[in-house]
Amino acid sequence: SSEKGSNLTAYFLSFLLHRTQSTTVRMANALNVFKMFYSTILLIFSTTIIMGLIFTKQTSLSSDVHPWLAFFVIWAAVLWLSMVEGGQASLVGLVPVQRDLYKDSHPIAYLNTAISNKGDNLDRYLLGRQFMVVLIVFVINLSGSPLPGAELWGFPKIITDIFLVTGFAMILYAAMIGQLNSQVNAAHCMLDYIDTYFALFTLWVAMAIEFTGILHASYLVHMLVAALAGKKVESMEEPRSGIASLWFWFRCLLSLAVLVGCFVVTLTALFNGQTTMWPGVPKAVS
Repeated sequence: SSEKGSNLTAYFLSFLLHRTQSTTVRMANALNVFKMFYSTILLIFSTTIIMGLIFTKQTSLSSDVHPWLAFFVIWAAVLWLSMVEGGQASLVGLVPVQRDLYKDSHPIAYLNTAISNKGDNLDRYLLGRQFMVVLIVFVINLSGSPLPGAELWGFPKIITDIFLVTGFAMILYAAMIGQLNSQVNAAHCMLDYIDTYFALFTLWVAMAIEFTGILHASYLVHMLVAALAGKKVESMEEPRSGIASLWFWFRCLLSLAVLVGCFVVTLTALFNGQTTMWPGVPKAVS
């Protein structure tokens, strides 16, 4: 009888554990559904009010030029941003994958990685890609950010302050449509995401931006950090020749001059109160 009692106790405990696990899973699923639901509602609402601002001429581009131009520009920019973000996840993730495995099934993806995996091209691409992100987000804000004092459809002040004044609507719109979803999708479908000529075009644009040298001050920072850490900067390419080295250092100096100039202009604007920081924020905090 003691053995039967032990078996019943074990069965009862196993039953309780199974029920607890099932309840936990159901609660987790319900929470995920709720989060996806209200996130979708926020995205739809944010997108709607941004389009409303555009067609009521309460954004910079729609006010200065035309609402339809701002409409097409903002959607083109956010879609390109999704390719820039997703392309990065794909190209970085495919580095350790043997390229012959997808040469026939994904020929354009193969062409993309043939470029990005050569020498230090991946570093060059990442440098240019980051500038593209900043530039595209600037264009998105130019097209969809509200002008000072913008009001829409009689919304209460608290709604206007949360979604328009703080820029929360623009953050949700740009992040969820142009960045986060593309990064997640590309992480799971790396080959499919860059198996298009649009991805190849984006790669070449990023490489061209890096080639101009406007961002080469980043290499100086890289060298400085490596020196402070007592490590050598490693390269997958042969040492630069005399002319190539001269061209590289010229661009580094040019980029450094541009960076210093931008820094001076930005600080001057900050302390003169000529930025878009919210009223009342001290200049030192800005």
